[in-house]
Amino acid sequence: MKIDIIGDIHGCFQEFEQLTKKLGYSWESGLPVHPQDRLLGFVGDLTDRGPASVLVMETVHDLWEQNLAYYVPGNHCNKLYRMLLGNKVNINNGLDTTVAELNELNNRDYKRVKKKFMTLYEQSPLYHILDDGRLIIAHAGIRECDIGKYNSKVKTFVLYGDITGETHPDGFPVRRDWAKTYYGKPWIIYGHTPTKEVRIINHSANIDTGAVFGGALTAFRYPEKETVSVPSSMPFTPEKFRRIE
Repeated sequence: MKIDIIGDIHGCFQEFEQLTKKLGYSWESGLPVHPQDRLLGFVGDLTDRGPASVLVMETVHDLWEQNLAYYVPGNHCNKLYRMLLGNKVNINNGLDTTVAELNELNNRDYKRVKKKFMTLYEQSPLYHILDDGRLIIAHAGIRECDIGKYNSKVKTFVLYGDITGETHPDGFPVRRDWAKTYYGKPWIIYGHTPTKEVRIINHSANIDTGAVFGGALTAFRYPEKETVSVPSSMPFTPEKFRRIE
């Protein structure tokens, strides 16, 4: 299979459009379609913090509905979904920007966007196993021994990473570097932790290069195993780029 997997977009629709065009996708139909039948993949965290979360949500849903893309949820997707279900969540860490966008919609448009996102979320797996097991898309990664498992511990790892239970001074969780000890054959493409450059170690690639924090939006091309990026238009916020312990 030929797929271009895109890192955490976080409402940065402009960068998403630029990146897909750089990858050779045409938007003539209103959606990015590749002339050579390449597909798109998304590591989750479509929304929050950036200026156009609703547009990103709708576009990814429409791609997915037409079998033009693979999507897996991130922790921000999970929180938005729980909110839309009516569960009580804290409207913080960027969710407030998405809520503000949704509140600007009229009732009909709100219902349409809500239905699209909830359908996308409910009908997509926690992580994708593709190309006969040679490629995995998982938001924050996955341990080799957990591939094929979907219990609550695996879900926590896939959505939040290998968290220690401790927090940094700014309140963000401390995460272990699971990729350093990953020696499996499948390529695991993930995001979640913003880094200034793509981090490829063993058969894993962290492609969250912090688009919403002024870094770049990056795609991992498979099977070529190449990365393509476009610079962010957002203000650069260096403290948001994290070290993994």
